[in-house]
Amino acid sequence: MRIALFSDTFPPEINGVANSTSILRNELEKHGHEVYVVTTFSGSGHAKWDEDGKILRLAGKELKFLYGYVMTSPFHAFALEEIRKLDLDVIHAQTEFGVGIFARICAKQLRVPLVSTYHTTYEDYTHYVNFINSRTVDEVAKKGVARVSKLYGDTSMEVIAPSMKTKNMLEGYHIRKNIDVVPTGLELDRFSPASFDQAKRHEIRSEFGIDDTERFVIYVGRLAKEKSMDIVINGFKKAKDEGNGMKLLIIGSGPDEDNCREMVKKLGMEADITVAGPRQASDIPDYYRAADAFVSASLSETQGMTFIEALASGLPILVRKDEVLEGLCIDGETGAYFSDENDLAEKIAVLRNMEQPKLDEMHQKALEVVRPYSSEVFYEKVIKVYERVVEEYQHQYCIEDVRVTDNIVQLYLISNQKEEMRLHVSMDDFYNLGMRTGGFLISRQVEELHEKEAGVLAYRRCLKRIAAKDRTRKEIYDWLTQNTDCSIETVNGIVERLEEKGYINDERYCAEQIAKEKLMLAGREKIIRDLKKHGLPYEMIVEKMDQNMDGEAENAESYGQKIIHSHHEDSTKKLKNLVISKMIVQGYSADLAKETAEKLDYTQSEDHELENLRRCAYKSKRRYERKFTGTELRNRVYQYCFSQGFESEEIYTVMNEMDW
Repeated sequence: MRIALFSDTFPPEINGVANSTSILRNELEKHGHEVYVVTTFSGSGHAKWDEDGKILRLAGKELKFLYGYVMTSPFHAFALEEIRKLDLDVIHAQTEFGVGIFARICAKQLRVPLVSTYHTTYEDYTHYVNFINSRTVDEVAKKGVARVSKLYGDTSMEVIAPSMKTKNMLEGYHIRKNIDVVPTGLELDRFSPASFDQAKRHEIRSEFGIDDTERFVIYVGRLAKEKSMDIVINGFKKAKDEGNGMKLLIIGSGPDEDNCREMVKKLGMEADITVAGPRQASDIPDYYRAADAFVSASLSETQGMTFIEALASGLPILVRKDEVLEGLCIDGETGAYFSDENDLAEKIAVLRNMEQPKLDEMHQKALEVVRPYSSEVFYEKVIKVYERVVEEYQHQYCIEDVRVTDNIVQLYLISNQKEEMRLHVSMDDFYNLGMRTGGFLISRQVEELHEKEAGVLAYRRCLKRIAAKDRTRKEIYDWLTQNTDCSIETVNGIVERLEEKGYINDERYCAEQIAKEKLMLAGREKIIRDLKKHGLPYEMIVEKMDQNMDGEAENAESYGQKIIHSHHEDSTKKLKNLVISKMIVQGYSADLAKETAEKLDYTQSEDHELENLRRCAYKSKRRYERKFTGTELRNRVYQYCFSQGFESEEIYTVMNEMDW
């Protein structure tokens, strides 16, 4: 492959990003890939190639307050044309600003897939722009970091995070792209104790006044506020005051270098703590091997390369608990955790008084835990990412048009091979994947969305059904299983989503239906029967009924009176029986029905009893006289009137009035 690594920083600069970029470049070249580096130089003018023609440096301005960081503009016309000639397969951005922005411009202009690695937890660096130490400024800066990080992540095809800590942080920014955890590899052989040189060890110790038999601790790294060097220095001061002092050698530079020296001087620790400044990267392994342990109080690391370097050198580490140290610092085996300067002083005392066999045991364990962090493993994981994005880029789809209808989005796609496709996606997927007209989807995303399409369309049909009439969970579930080809898993997902959005809510439905049926004068048992038909659980119905069944007796009376008004031609006796039977059918209990029937006012029926009887008798006579005559006809009329609840004496009276 032809690969370009874009980074604001690169050796001879000494920092984690420069080191990681250099290691990756070396491993890629070792495996036969053609690798170019695009980085910076302090100065002005056009971009320029190094002598080997493999490193293109962009002009920029050095920022002293950011430990020599060189800031460059986001666009370089000459450099873009130079990079165009390289015919790249992959662009890999190692930083976010300056060169990182230029990497994204190059990827878009040259149509090359972009991978980015997120090396730095910028939230820990907002103090560099918070000159007035304002909480509000800090909060605004952190929100800005989140937005910018999300933008950079979403403009890459895939993002590499050096640790789970970083991945979790990026997921918290809602970055939509795939995030691969790939710890930066280390050229373990460079740091191996097997390369131990007694003369070099003696030379380094002599330089700083440390006896060959004396144990001392080393710190290697940038010196800045977020590294919390004050905790380290105060911890060593306290250990000395308690009679357990050890010497500390601080290697590195940065904006806090002078502050560290001043602090050491103020505490009167010049004889015990040396701030040595920076050293050549090639010499760093020898400094590790000259020491007996490593210390750092930093909580701002995305991976902590110096921790791994120290362990690879066989040094136990004294560190504060942090997610990036999981599996690296095993308390009591490869080092020890401390929480503050007092705790650190205790750990220093333990290290100072530790028997040599125990310390040797920790040296061996340290070497074991870093084996998975070899540069070879690093290369293998990164190259898989490259191969995947190159393959997916070839089958990428451009979003030509977007149309929103009925809470779903219809996409019009065209592939790099000019293949056209229409795809329905949910509003959630549309926003979560950051889709827009002119944007891109990779083949894997298109395949995943295509698999979801049946569910999306089914979801829309469910919304239409619910808009026409409120439904229960079971009704929607049954409809989906009977009328769509969606899998049970998809059906469950649709139902859950409808519930999350509040489109279906069985408790709300239950309460509303109870209130509705109460208005229709339904009794308790009828309401329970009706709601069970809709798939609502009995326990829920009963619970809601208990909360909302006040006034059932009044409803029963109203319903009974309604029956009386609609059956004014019946006998009083029949009417009472009818009231009881209809109330039971309506869901009222038999006891309540009987009790209510006795309370009702039948005055109207009683006043018209004789009139109703005459009407009933003449009606039955007309019915039966077609078949019967004489005594048989009279008997039939009598039996019918009696069955309708009229009294015998009144029946005979009316029949005697009739013309037979």
